[in-house]
Amino acid sequence: MGEKVLKTSLSKILGCILAPPWSRTRWRQNPFQLLLRSPSAISFLLAVGLVGIAFFSLVVSSFRRSDPAAAGCRPDSEGSWSIGVYYGKSPFSLSPIELESRSNRNSSAWPVANPVLTCASASNAGYPSNFLADPFLYIQGDTLYLFFEMKSTSTMKGDIGVARSFDQGATWEFLGIALDEKWHLSYPFVFSYNQEIYMMPESSKKGELRLYRATRFPLKWTLDKVLIRKPLVDASLIQYEGCYWLFASDFSRSGTGKNAELEIWYGSSPLGPWKQHRRNPIYRGDRSLGARSGGRPFIYEGSLYRLAQECGGTYGQRIRTYKVEKLSKEEFREVPVKLGIEESKKGRNAWNGIRYHQLDAQQLPSGDWIAIMDGDRVPSGDTTWRFLLGWTFVLLLFLLVMLMGFLVGAMNFIVPPRCCMSLSGRNGPSWFWTRPQFNLKVRKHSAVMKRYGLAFRGRANAKTCSSKLVLCLLGFVGVILVCMAVHFLVGGNGAEEAYMYQGQYSQFTMLTMTYEARLWNLKLYIKHYSRCASVREIVVVWNKGDPPNRDEFDSAVPVRIRVEELNSLNNRFKVDPLIKTRAVLELDDDIMMTCNDIEKGFRVWREHPERIVGFYPRLVDGSPLKYRNENYARGKKGYNVILTGAAFMDSEYAFKRYWSEEAREGREFVDESFNCEDLLLNFLYANASSKRTVEYVHPAWAIDTSKLSTAAISRNTQLHYEIRTNCLSKFSKIYGPLSQHKWEFGSRTDGWDV
Repeated sequence: MGEKVLKTSLSKILGCILAPPWSRTRWRQNPFQLLLRSPSAISFLLAVGLVGIAFFSLVVSSFRRSDPAAAGCRPDSEGSWSIGVYYGKSPFSLSPIELESRSNRNSSAWPVANPVLTCASASNAGYPSNFLADPFLYIQGDTLYLFFEMKSTSTMKGDIGVARSFDQGATWEFLGIALDEKWHLSYPFVFSYNQEIYMMPESSKKGELRLYRATRFPLKWTLDKVLIRKPLVDASLIQYEGCYWLFASDFSRSGTGKNAELEIWYGSSPLGPWKQHRRNPIYRGDRSLGARSGGRPFIYEGSLYRLAQECGGTYGQRIRTYKVEKLSKEEFREVPVKLGIEESKKGRNAWNGIRYHQLDAQQLPSGDWIAIMDGDRVPSGDTTWRFLLGWTFVLLLFLLVMLMGFLVGAMNFIVPPRCCMSLSGRNGPSWFWTRPQFNLKVRKHSAVMKRYGLAFRGRANAKTCSSKLVLCLLGFVGVILVCMAVHFLVGGNGAEEAYMYQGQYSQFTMLTMTYEARLWNLKLYIKHYSRCASVREIVVVWNKGDPPNRDEFDSAVPVRIRVEELNSLNNRFKVDPLIKTRAVLELDDDIMMTCNDIEKGFRVWREHPERIVGFYPRLVDGSPLKYRNENYARGKKGYNVILTGAAFMDSEYAFKRYWSEEAREGREFVDESFNCEDLLLNFLYANASSKRTVEYVHPAWAIDTSKLSTAAISRNTQLHYEIRTNCLSKFSKIYGPLSQHKWEFGSRTDGWDV
């Protein structure tokens, strides 16, 4: 009943405010119907709608993806945490797994790249989760066990999951849920004591610190005892100088800021009893200091180090490391030291580009160190913030539409007193009547708006330039509001993420060939593509002129300038022992496309690393063979060549084959015509295998920036095609005919080749 009254009241208010000028007493008429009677308003709404659709298709769709783990990995206000592996000779010289050249042939990961465990790892194993965080290692000989918080998609609470690795962290097998309680669990601090394995997870929602013992490691645990009956958060313990020390936080303590409190407890055994440090709380005010624990404390070269979370900008912004200089039952003193992990410059495109808040570093039996760290590409509360911003822009767009309707005369802004008085009960006084001052202010402002509106209408003529300019400006604002609303509401987290294949990520090297006249192209190219998630390095093949300094480029990855003595297109495929990845993306410096399209191409190549996978298809057929553009291939509904100016390939196979003795005559013809190096590689691939050797990926959009300069290599299209047709004839005589098998567009189930 109350809901019905509320709806009726709101309807009447809208009717009062948006009453049509030709019928002020008929305020019950739908104002939206009146707005749609205006041709100008209809045109505006149609234009805004078309812009929204175009913006979604060209921009937003580049950030969206169909999640392979549809049951999990949903947007979560706590973040999208995942887990990575690091190695080093010490805990202060750690490098990510992708720099250690660890590979996995089964997933075409040369090398394996972080993150090694994500929400998809658990979801694909039958445990739908939104994220994985708070990782802790347990080393048992050559086998690694990893325990972590996994937030269940169904219950929206944390459970403790476990995974296992037999190759020092390169590949992981998700085993299942190790511990599940009725309340939220996280921070599974795992340790051994007296030949038993224990877990001390955070149970602050239960109001106590609990200790569990493994009855059948790693999946069966039983409650051993309650250590401390306080809601301690992120409890971490270590044995140091003959005593056990426990670092934790109690945010329920009066006057304590969240993530800003640290307490120390001590005892003769990890099983208790525990006593409070004399100086508790150690910290309680500034959360940027790193009060909250950020992982397992460790001892290195005789010194104790404590890991902590810096939460100044957002929760878990980064890890801080402290060297403990004094720790006793009465005193505590620590100083910050540098951890040594290099932060990514790729922002949201990197799996840990925005924050990382926990690290567990341990020494392997070999003497080297391994560390497990979690990371996130979005700040805390990102989904909530994007939702609120999106609907704010929707509201602003609604108000703008109402304003345009008011200005063009489709509706009038007026508050008739009799209308507003009728909103009250049948016999009771109206809401405005009981508040006369508010009523007078509303009527005053309404009269002012009406007066200015009538003045505008009296002077404005829809056919004059000034009126058209005002409406165009309002229309432009409307377009911006539509784009912003679409971006925040359906654009995801704004990251162009890498695509997982067979449960793993990898990286590739980008290679481009250029010269001094195209330097401005190169700077734009490097700034854009270096932010793509899977790009490890950019190699610039400098064919002519004085090479630039690497410091001239704004790059998130290393840039290497390879200066060539001879200006030859064959340099594109020269064997380069300094390239550390099997996958190479040959991409001309005048082609700009989204990182998401690049990541799609890399994902397809990993499925079939024996193929050339690229973005520009051609169909070469006829007798004699003739070179034509992509439209011809589309018309014939198939292709058999991929241009290598934008294509992935196996650097070990492609480069060695291109520089083999068999290809020598073809290379000489490429130098003679200064063209066709991509066609030569297609011939070499096709005539070395009876299987499919090319595959196409459709980019959302691609821009040829050479059209904006005078440095294009092939401006005369007709002459360019004649030269390439001549190349086809020459290569056919040397290597035999190119495969006439036509691969159809749209054959992939994911629709990436339409």
